[in-house]
Amino acid sequence: MNRQTLVSEIFQKKSFLCVGLDTDPAKLPEYLRGRPDAVFEFNKHIVDATRDLCVAYKPNLAFYEARGAEGWRDFERTVEYIGSRHFIIADAKRGDIGNTSRMYASAFFEHSACDAVTVAPYMGADSVSPFLDFPGKWAIVLALTSNSGSGDFQRCWLEDTRELLWERVLRHAQAWGTPENLMFVVGATHPDAFARVRELAPDHFLLVPGVGAQGGDLAAICRYGLNRECGLLVNASRSILFASSGPDYAEAARAEAQRMQQEMQALLAG
Repeated sequence: MNRQTLVSEIFQKKSFLCVGLDTDPAKLPEYLRGRPDAVFEFNKHIVDATRDLCVAYKPNLAFYEARGAEGWRDFERTVEYIGSRHFIIADAKRGDIGNTSRMYASAFFEHSACDAVTVAPYMGADSVSPFLDFPGKWAIVLALTSNSGSGDFQRCWLEDTRELLWERVLRHAQAWGTPENLMFVVGATHPDAFARVRELAPDHFLLVPGVGAQGGDLAAICRYGLNRECGLLVNASRSILFASSGPDYAEAARAEAQRMQQEMQALLAG
């Protein structure tokens, strides 16, 4: 999906919601557990309940790869079921030397119909650039993540340039791609950083995890994070997926997604 289509979907749906499919078999409703297709059936019902309220889905590969070949099949079936009208992010956090990254990119862009892959930039330009060689596809580079451990490295001060490491990543990585194929991960748990993020990267889309179960404030993010084309994909995973542990899980997921969409609609209008 290209940028123009993504922006059009956002303003048509009045939503910049991304639903994270971190589908943990241990947290599925009791009546689904043990079924051969339990994960795919759960995902299918979540997608059916939220299609009209979100613009993106983000399967977290760890929850599929941990289950071997069966999990990979569930991932591929889920991506196929979502279809081409939604932006699909493979949350895989890849990043290796160039020839290896090219194989990762091929796996998600040629053998699965994903639109984007999350990528760790620690190994530099040659580990990210292969993901940018596919027309209409995106690399989403980790810049300032929502987890508590982000302070270990990302917020360290660099003496040579008098900036934080995440600022260096955000500034330097823009040379690798364009706002048409490169996004950045910036966590909702750092709302005070969004003004600086937009100084450094005014036009790039940001994938924003940490709203919902991690407690990020949507309004605080939008105060500085929104740009003229929205520029945000705000992800919620557990707060939507596991809004209920009973047989009404799809209805509960829809209610939470709708609550977020309505807040997003108001923020876009304001």
